[in-house]
Amino acid sequence: MRNWTLVLFLSLIMMITGCSEQNTSSTIDDNVKIGVMLSDVGLGDQSFSDSAFYGLEQARDELGVLFDYRELADVGDYQTGLTQLIEEGNDLIIGLGYMIEEDLIKVAEEYPDQQFVIVDSVIDLPNVTSVNFKEHEGSFLIGALAGMKTESDVVGFVGGEDTPLIRKFLNGYKQGVAATNPDATVLEQFAGDFGDDQLGEEIAAELIEEGADYIYPSAGFTGVGVIKQAQEEGIYSFGVDSDQYYLGEDTVVTSMMKNIDVAMYRLATELVENGELTSENLELGLSDDGVGLAPIRVLSLTSDQEEQLNELTDDITSNEITVNE
Repeated sequence: MRNWTLVLFLSLIMMITGCSEQNTSSTIDDNVKIGVMLSDVGLGDQSFSDSAFYGLEQARDELGVLFDYRELADVGDYQTGLTQLIEEGNDLIIGLGYMIEEDLIKVAEEYPDQQFVIVDSVIDLPNVTSVNFKEHEGSFLIGALAGMKTESDVVGFVGGEDTPLIRKFLNGYKQGVAATNPDATVLEQFAGDFGDDQLGEEIAAELIEEGADYIYPSAGFTGVGVIKQAQEEGIYSFGVDSDQYYLGEDTVVTSMMKNIDVAMYRLATELVENGELTSENLELGLSDDGVGLAPIRVLSLTSDQEEQLNELTDDITSNEITVNE
């Protein structure tokens, strides 16, 4: 009898375990799955890709979304990475960065039933949602700060590559400087590379030699070198895309937050709630938390300067000021 009881007991345990495994498998199969093709530098850029990754981690932790990613260094080209993510069965495929546009168009045309998102570009296909940011609005506020605080009346800008997108950062920055200090000069250089921190250091040293006491890089990992060189020489700088204060805790005043994490979480939420993306192309600016400023640190603003910065922010969000792209 005891043997039969033991057999029955073990059988019940196996049945319960089997049901548990089936339920777990079913739950995983039901989860929304997102695949991301990262921008050229990939994870560790301390900027663009990392911000997107944080947003997807939040979606995983709070919404139960599963996600996977590919880096260019691992797959060789964007089309291969995008295709791999499709073959994994992801519900949504996201391409980060304008440099992915050409390959994403090819893949989207080949897989018309697959949903795609392109960030920082516009693709006119029915199965592609385009997400862009008003970087010029946030950059205007960075420029306004630089114009307020510069003592040399010379400030600098370092771009990764000379593209329309990076020009948006530059144009907003220059307009912001002019709004608070029309006598200031803006020095600009383009590195031609988003992944070379040593080159960023060299360019920053040149701008500092020319008198710049505030430098704003929009240059990915190259910009990290700019920030580090500025700190080494005791010159103020600004971060970009994410809060980069930790890269130069003595000299990074604030960062122009391009809230890619907010966009990723928003897309994931829509996908979970509706089973598909229903919104049209997105363009996110100051008024909808698409861009903004990280906390201002390492220096203080006078009450008049704080009031001016707040007024400029309000004027942009209310469309009283139009920032040039």
